[in-house]
Amino acid sequence: MELDILERSRHWCGEDLSPWLCTIVRAVGSSPRPVGSMLCCLASGEQVGSLSGGCVEEDLLERIQQGKIDRKKPQIVEYGVSPEDNEKLGLPCGGRLFVLVQQLDQTDISWIEKAVAAIQQRHCIERRLNLETGATETAHVEHFTHLMQDTDSLRQCFGPKMRMLLVGAGQLAQSLAELALAMDYEVLVTDTRQATLNQWMGPEVPLLQGMPDDIVRAHAADSFSIVITLTHDPRIDDMALMEALNTDAWYVGALGSERTTEKRLRRLRALELDESAIAKLHAPVGLAIGSKTPLEIAVAIMAELTQLRRGSVSEAP
Repeated sequence: MELDILERSRHWCGEDLSPWLCTIVRAVGSSPRPVGSMLCCLASGEQVGSLSGGCVEEDLLERIQQGKIDRKKPQIVEYGVSPEDNEKLGLPCGGRLFVLVQQLDQTDISWIEKAVAAIQQRHCIERRLNLETGATETAHVEHFTHLMQDTDSLRQCFGPKMRMLLVGAGQLAQSLAELALAMDYEVLVTDTRQATLNQWMGPEVPLLQGMPDDIVRAHAADSFSIVITLTHDPRIDDMALMEALNTDAWYVGALGSERTTEKRLRRLRALELDESAIAKLHAPVGLAIGSKTPLEIAVAIMAELTQLRRGSVSEAP
């Protein structure tokens, strides 16, 4: 979604349409969308992105059309000040949103293009906005950081979408791919068996035939990558894990019971994999919620990923 918003913003700036970029910079209590969520819109009503799912966007557009938003410098608009606001705007009980609204022009194309390039090249970039002047600078950063805003500046990090590589193209991979795509992950599926890939009945995702270690090395070795092995074949799964655990991959998981996991750990140690690398392995993969069916297991896996991403200080984007 960030990439879509930035690319549309760049296009509108290039057409000299002066779009408005709206960003949630703070939320108190419950919030329909997390801090950092963005919306870009034109005064004509065309828009991309989301802040609340409708009512906040409508109110912002009305303010823009009526000339109530400062065109010269960024302005913060607060929602949910009163119970009447919450009821009118559909905000959760007690929720308050602080939205930074800034009109963009052709001078903003440079930083937008840098942010787009960073996302496409799978690294992070930080936008540093002066709230008094509206001027923006960018800086490459090693890790994703949370949005920070004070009285005179905004720091907002942009990074690539999380990429999930599923090793094994069976029914569980199909269910997991469906959920992951719905939650805005990029999904790749690999299998050594072309016949299995030919029988793929899941969503339309890249299907990569090849040796799993080669696929991990080429497609899922950075800190925005997730590798999950699903084949039940140790010859395939272990090869993928040996490679993935020695990369910067953010999450490496393996399907299997506690007993299967114990055997897998013994094999990895016998292959002289370093203990610090083995410690990165999430196995059995997913939260222990008693899941049995492929869809239930997929839910458990996505729940664990969500828990780690939302609860970790070094959260990935």
